[in-house]
Amino acid sequence: MKIQGRNAVSELIKTGKTIDKILMEKNPQGSLNKIFSDARKQNVRVQFVDRKVLDKESEDKRHQGVIAFASDYKYASLDDILGATEKTDSLIILCDGIEDVHNLGSIIRVAECVGANGVVIPSTNSASVTEAVVRISAGAAEHMRVAKVNSLNRTIDQLKKAGYWLYALEADGESIYGKDFGGKVALVIGGEDGGVKRLTREKCDYCVSLPLKGKVNSLNASVALGVAAYEILRTRTQK
Repeated sequence: MKIQGRNAVSELIKTGKTIDKILMEKNPQGSLNKIFSDARKQNVRVQFVDRKVLDKESEDKRHQGVIAFASDYKYASLDDILGATEKTDSLIILCDGIEDVHNLGSIIRVAECVGANGVVIPSTNSASVTEAVVRISAGAAEHMRVAKVNSLNRTIDQLKKAGYWLYALEADGESIYGKDFGGKVALVIGGEDGGVKRLTREKCDYCVSLPLKGKVNSLNASVALGVAAYEILRTRTQK
């Protein structure tokens, strides 16, 4: 897997994962110097090259002067996520049909920023964790447990048995404000077009929504998750 961009490569180095090599633009400046120093400390091989070499390796030319070559992304299991915390309050994000890599990357970034225990994606009809997703997540994908499951609905059943309350985030639910989000919470965010699927929604304990006061009747999936996840965090930190 090629990881490109300064933030993404910097976060990859911090994880201590195996990196085969790093290609870096000659005469590095600013944050590239810090990446080079961190790579040296981890005994990662850094090869200095002309920018045209990086441009050739990067399809979208968004390398920002650095590309790392690492092993393919290693998914977690649901058990890894469930066993990731001893806290009473925990949060898991379930993605129901998020097919756009930009949305998935942003969702993973939000999940990491709010301290979620993990993100769950289905193995079909969903974007996977690709090089683009890692870059868009600004490296958060290297710190966040992401599980790929065969059935989101069976996963919901497992989460319920583990003591989680399931919340579907949909446009026609009850207002998210004023809810008590203590304890174990799993938040389901739907795809860009169809939202949370009917059967999945019916399996959830609650359906919550964000107020929309403008003329547009929906929010981008990752934006909606960001607002909802921080509302959950706010209610917990105010206790």
